[in-house]
Amino acid sequence: MAFGDRATGGPGADATSTMRFARHVVRGRWFMFFASILIMAAAGGTYIFGIYSKAVKTSLGYDQQTLNTLSFFKDVGANVGILPGLINEVTPPWVVLACGAGMNLAGYLMIYLAVSGRTARPPVWLMCVYIAVGANSQSFANTGALVTAVKNFPEDRGVVLGLLKGFVGLSGAIFTQLYRAIYGTDNDGAELVLLMAWLPAAISLLFIPTIRIMPRQNAAAGRASGERKAFFLFLYASIVLAVYLLVMNVVELEVIHFPKPAYYVTATVLLLLIFFPIVIVVKQELKTYLQPRAPATATSSIVAITVDDEKTHEAPASDDQAAADNSPSCFQDVFRPPARGQDYTILQALFSVDMLVLFVATICGIGGTLTAVDNMGQIGQSLGYPQRSITTFVSLVSIWNYAGRVVSGFASEYVLARYKVPRPLALTVVLLLACVGHALIAFGVSNGLYAASVILGFCFGAQWPLLFAIISEVFGLKYYSTLYNFGAVASPVGSYILNVRIAGRMYDREALRQGGRKGRDLTCVGVRCFRESFLIITGVTLLGALVSLVLAWRTREFYRGDLYGRFREVGMVGAAAAGGGGEDKKVDEVVTSSGGGVSDTDAKDTSSSSESSNGNSKV
Repeated sequence: MAFGDRATGGPGADATSTMRFARHVVRGRWFMFFASILIMAAAGGTYIFGIYSKAVKTSLGYDQQTLNTLSFFKDVGANVGILPGLINEVTPPWVVLACGAGMNLAGYLMIYLAVSGRTARPPVWLMCVYIAVGANSQSFANTGALVTAVKNFPEDRGVVLGLLKGFVGLSGAIFTQLYRAIYGTDNDGAELVLLMAWLPAAISLLFIPTIRIMPRQNAAAGRASGERKAFFLFLYASIVLAVYLLVMNVVELEVIHFPKPAYYVTATVLLLLIFFPIVIVVKQELKTYLQPRAPATATSSIVAITVDDEKTHEAPASDDQAAADNSPSCFQDVFRPPARGQDYTILQALFSVDMLVLFVATICGIGGTLTAVDNMGQIGQSLGYPQRSITTFVSLVSIWNYAGRVVSGFASEYVLARYKVPRPLALTVVLLLACVGHALIAFGVSNGLYAASVILGFCFGAQWPLLFAIISEVFGLKYYSTLYNFGAVASPVGSYILNVRIAGRMYDREALRQGGRKGRDLTCVGVRCFRESFLIITGVTLLGALVSLVLAWRTREFYRGDLYGRFREVGMVGAAAAGGGGEDKKVDEVVTSSGGGVSDTDAKDTSSSSESSNGNSKV
């Protein structure tokens, strides 16, 4: 197999060229993106708690209140990711992924040992620790893989976030299919916990060497257009996968009971669809492989040169003066943030008005939709839906979750690029649509729960890519690892307020009014069970839509500008260096380690700066 001009000679040369190309593919940005897809597809174990919760409740003798407490700690672990964000600020991504793999294996393995009776029954608080540790590994996977992918494709961050978070949404359905093929359907779900323990950990460890931040060689318009087409190919592949999972869920749940060999076939097809995007990866990496190599004297494609000629001639300040200048500056700059789109520090972002507005909107929006998704079974039961219908739309929520994540990522990127529509305005539209789903539940519309499950599953998924893209665009990429995880904290906050304190309390109150006995598994029947709570949630979600509209107004001028111009500038500088310009010109360019900012670019003639280049420039 020959690759352009690089393969010459006989079969030995072809084999060498093939091996060289294979190494190029594995080390490339597109293979890194494919590896991130696989890690994300295995990082959504928190969405299938309903499948194995029966095994936990039965084997450990828990009541419903204790099980709900366990579920709450699961949500806290899955969404509080400040620790992996801070770790990622000072270590390479492989450290974060390795920590996440270890936590995933330890947490879920201990749950499996307790549920299967292989260890003594642990106290409730220890089970809460186990599930919080296991679920928190999802934050480590998101930080290590997803954040790195965004930094490698900064101009397509909305698309990248939509695709990767979409695969997280599909992971519940993927786990279900693999679980049925490996362990069958006759058990109560305990083996599913074992699958969740070893499979995500194995995938993360396998692809750790490929997850890293990589420099970009060219960001010209033609190349950017080719990258966008490749992302659409990834989108089409994910749609085929989602449709396949949708069909298999319907067939297996509604039509026939599959024999075990049939599950082997369906799982094989599933794996083929999951690994099909490797074809897209090879095609994209072949394009970069066939490009002419940079001259040996050229520097890296992204040049970070700090010229401090003028600084060396300045008299150094005294130690006391330096201490006086530096000690208060950290706190003084907290309330003097840079312009939107530049790299905020962590404190500048957390204390900014934009982050406060976004956080409030997210609490209202995600908190409401998460409450609906978590209570979908109880809502169906109270409204008199048959158990088969409840099982069907609960199991298919992950499909609509995926659809919301992918559509919001691609659609918001399209309207932003073409019409300069602020991305927070897309969040406003999603929250207004969620109000419709909440109202269908509140008023108990006949057969309206099917539509409500579709709408709310879609809206729940759609909010995540929008939230993370807005954070990256407004506050920069330098500390994105930490800020990304801070945004996710809004989910358990909203869930606790709207789910535990409002929906759960009002449900129990109505059940007691109907004659239930406190301390037992209270069951409520009728529209009144969730009417008041979801009227409140509808109002809160409407408030979130208005708050996000305020953010859209505040950032309207920012989104009318060229958000990604600096990333293209970096790429064009690298392209000039790769084309041989590095011998004739020196580029004064300072690029942050995360690729999040570029300052004054100035081409200087080599002859005029040769004297200062010795020891004064850092490449």
